[in-house]
Amino acid sequence: MSEMMADNENGRIGGELLSVDNITLRFGGVKALTDISFNINKGEIRSIIGPNGAGKSSMLNVINGFYKPQEGTIRFKGKNVNMKPDLAAKSGIARTFQNIALFKGMSTLDNIMTGRMLKMKAGFLSQAIYWGRAQKEELENRAFVEEIIDFLEIQSIRKTPVGRLPYGLQKRVELARALAMEPELLLLDEPMAGMNLEEKEDMSRYIIDVNEYFGTTIALIEHDMGVVMDLSDRVVVLDYGCKLADGSPDEVSSNQAVIDAYLGVAH
Repeated sequence: MSEMMADNENGRIGGELLSVDNITLRFGGVKALTDISFNINKGEIRSIIGPNGAGKSSMLNVINGFYKPQEGTIRFKGKNVNMKPDLAAKSGIARTFQNIALFKGMSTLDNIMTGRMLKMKAGFLSQAIYWGRAQKEELENRAFVEEIIDFLEIQSIRKTPVGRLPYGLQKRVELARALAMEPELLLLDEPMAGMNLEEKEDMSRYIIDVNEYFGTTIALIEHDMGVVMDLSDRVVVLDYGCKLADGSPDEVSSNQAVIDAYLGVAH
């Protein structure tokens, strides 16, 4: 761990990976986001916080193309992009959801394997007869998935249908599926919602490990301010669809506007 921290201090965080510039998103006459701009640097853990209804999930939906903003641009890896979900996935952006989106009747292993679909290049016929390139791809992708299963310590549930798993483990399986895509940018929408203290501590450790071991850039929505302040390199604060503050955890937690609108005096 100390070696990892040394790597962090010696340049874990690089240049800009993604930027959202002057993003405005409307649903009819309601503005969900108003003129939002911030960036995410390569290698960092970037948190997006704010009260319920602040526009946090809408912002993630814009980043990976579920919502198309009426105004503003997104730049990813130096290029302006008209982001769509399939393009986001192919470009290296993976996502977990606030409400778990797994195939409940499928095993843990099979759910994670669905994250490898974009990596499979064999034609339909060779896949159907499981021969040649398809067989080679299947073995290679399964080996990669097994590494993720070991990494997240879910070997004991690899054959269990995910619908039978407790909530905290389902969240871990969803993280595993996202990692199976080998993302450059991982979007985590409230990965610890509904968890007890022990589960939160485990998930926090895995998020740090993913960032440090794989070098994955992470954008995180989370309501637990202890988690946010411990994990984040930088924090952007939204309130009623507007950007309220942006900076280091210390800067944000001492910002009076943030305290008044979200954190409260007790914090």
